[in-house]
Amino acid sequence: MSQPDEQSEQEPSEEIDPIWTSSRTARQIYALGEVERDIGRLLSLAASSVSLLTLPQTDGPDDNLPQGDERSEQFVLEVSEYFERLESIQVAIRSSLAHIRQSRIAPSAINAPPPGFVPPSLGVTIPIDGTGGEVLGLQEGRVGRDAWVGILNALTRLKAAREQEELKGTHDSQRCGVDMDTRG
Repeated sequence: MSQPDEQSEQEPSEEIDPIWTSSRTARQIYALGEVERDIGRLLSLAASSVSLLTLPQTDGPDDNLPQGDERSEQFVLEVSEYFERLESIQVAIRSSLAHIRQSRIAPSAINAPPPGFVPPSLGVTIPIDGTGGEVLGLQEGRVGRDAWVGILNALTRLKAAREQEELKGTHDSQRCGVDMDTRG
């Protein structure tokens, strides 16, 4: 790989969004995104290396593959880059695993969900009933809980107001009866 190509590939990494440098975890997530791109490039290098190993007679007119000694030189360059990328991927994955171990993230938190699993719209779920059939997102559950608490508070105030009115009505009628007795 030539020097200008390496520089052009590394220039975008210099312009990293500040959110990716805000914490160690964010940097690890960014690094895993880089690994994903490297894996794509690794597969491309593998495909072109295999193409360079084929006989020149099988090349298509649009393949733009070198001929003769250039072909073997290009193969050596692509295989060298392949192994460099493979090593960088391995280092990045090991670094991410070390970060996970250091953060003491529970293995159950990173296990893959069962096949066909569709997460709810707001992430963490709580069961509606004991059967585990329907589930609400955590935020949805909190909104529902708050709504029921609000209803309970409103009904409690309404009941207290009615009791106040009944007591006031009873007290007023008793006072009216006392007033009538004192006039007569």
